[in-house]
Amino acid sequence: MTVASGPRTDRDVRTAPDEDHEEVDRESTPDPPGERRRFPSAFTVLAAVTIAVWVLAFIVPTGQYSTDSETGRPIAGTYERIDVDLGFNDRLYDLFMAPVNGLYGIESSETGLIGPYEAGELFGAAGVFLFVLAIGVFITMTIRSGAIDAGIARVGKRFGGRGVPLIIILMVLFSLGGTTEGMAEETLAFYALVVPVMLALGYDRMVAAAVIIVGAGVGTMGSTINPFATGVASESADIGLGDGIVLRLVIYVVLTAIAIGYVVRYATRVKADHARSLVGFSREDEDLLTQEGADVPELTSRRRGVLWLTAATFAFMIYAIVPWAQVFQGPDAASYRWQLDWYFPELAALFVVMAVVVGLVAGLREKELTDTVVRGAGDFISVGLIIILARGVTVIMNNSMITDTVLNALESTVEETSSGVFGALMFLLNIPLAFLVPSSSGHAALAMPVLAPLGDFADVPRSLVVTAYQSASGWMNLFTPTSAVVMGGLALAKVPYNRYLRFLAPLLGVLLVVTIGFMAVGAALG
Repeated sequence: MTVASGPRTDRDVRTAPDEDHEEVDRESTPDPPGERRRFPSAFTVLAAVTIAVWVLAFIVPTGQYSTDSETGRPIAGTYERIDVDLGFNDRLYDLFMAPVNGLYGIESSETGLIGPYEAGELFGAAGVFLFVLAIGVFITMTIRSGAIDAGIARVGKRFGGRGVPLIIILMVLFSLGGTTEGMAEETLAFYALVVPVMLALGYDRMVAAAVIIVGAGVGTMGSTINPFATGVASESADIGLGDGIVLRLVIYVVLTAIAIGYVVRYATRVKADHARSLVGFSREDEDLLTQEGADVPELTSRRRGVLWLTAATFAFMIYAIVPWAQVFQGPDAASYRWQLDWYFPELAALFVVMAVVVGLVAGLREKELTDTVVRGAGDFISVGLIIILARGVTVIMNNSMITDTVLNALESTVEETSSGVFGALMFLLNIPLAFLVPSSSGHAALAMPVLAPLGDFADVPRSLVVTAYQSASGWMNLFTPTSAVVMGGLALAKVPYNRYLRFLAPLLGVLLVVTIGFMAVGAALG
């Protein structure tokens, strides 16, 4: 995994292969006459949503729920219409200030309005924004050390000709990257390594592409502590990052096992009979079939130390965020003395500190270390901006007093459903949203403030709503043509998109059914 693959921008970067399967930069290359327009970026979609919501605020009736005095959450059945004295200039000011309020808007403790000069609690996403930059610095520093490249290559070399165990190991590693940090664009750097290794083992390019795309994608679908999905959604839903982690862990294990079994089944059939390959073998591929694999980067003691530090950092993060007493003794239990109950401020500090430690262990000089810190923050700034824009939409709805009106309309549609049906509906509802807003963090920040309270009305934990959202987002991003991870990855592997869809379709169906089952059972069990 090298920084040469370009900056991580969550899922808002757009690339696509041309007919010769070469990667095309759509941002810098003019579209040929008659070429179909590409899907707008997440920034454009959110800007359009912001304006649309602002216009709708003139039409949608204003209203409000009564709130619980202890939790501040709306109480089902208490919605009533209210009159709000907002002039056009006030509304225009809210639109103008939406991105600023999305970052550090303060919710007034007296009026409930959100603005930069109010007195009350922080409503903006400043904490999440800083956390995203911090983890960006940490990930970039780890990539800069070369430890990830060397570690993956060493695993491949050690397994030699034993293809099935290698596929399993690689998919587990990629899925771990997906479930812990939403590994996406970083995977593009691995094709130069994985493709020749898979060909040398007798498999086709589809296997190489599936190991990477499906491996990381199914991990993201079963995110456990992924800060760009689980983290942003949990913060937007006003719950802890560790809430619901047991169910998410079970989903991750089951979905990963299904995906690995599916890819291994296809790989075994292709190796036994090359005629069963969906993509075939070129002359270049046939030459690689006789090779032992790609060159293996050296796994030095420094790089080995970086790998251990990276694993330890994420392990400590899990320990720090999980509400252990509440998991074992119920939601009302008091925290253990050794329980940290960390949130985004502490986690941001953790990743900044560990990024510096990783850089020092990797032997980076002062200039290299500071340059990598700046580059890492810069590479992830787009993710933070998406979160801010999405939070700005919520601010407009809040100040216009239409959030509770929308929530009331949704309440009426789910009030007669069972908990199990509600869980399945939450998953299905988020699928079209995931297509419209491919950025997982933008999707979370936009949808959770409205969808999470529905869980309260249906007597379902908000963590289940978060899990339903991230599963739907991950499922869609396994195949959406608006994703650089899919289209860019297929271009690098030289796998046609239509053949990839043919390969993936049965797995998508299985994952859809299994995930809906998990949502229904998880909601029913509460």
